[in-house]
Amino acid sequence: MAKPYYMYVLLTADNTYYTGFTDDVGRRFATHQAGKGAKYTKVPSRRPLKLLHAESFPDKSQALKAEAAFKKLTRAAKTQYLKEHGVTDFTPDTK
Repeated sequence: MAKPYYMYVLLTADNTYYTGFTDDVGRRFATHQAGKGAKYTKVPSRRPLKLLHAESFPDKSQALKAEAAFKKLTRAAKTQYLKEHGVTDFTPDTK
């Protein structure tokens, strides 16, 4: 059985979405919170981050496709997608 991959969505302190994929959401989130990993989340004013959503896929290819499709959505469509997947708190974490 192959290990799952995840498409995840973070909410930044400046109220923007960051989307990525990983095989370990907890580890990847910790990397982002530490200011490492993605150039976008390295910016100090974007932290702390909040993990809004993580969705499992059976393989890396499907997770990458989900990430790409999500990134093409408008902000409003992204918010609607998240609401449809159970996200209710869109308030950025504060320091």
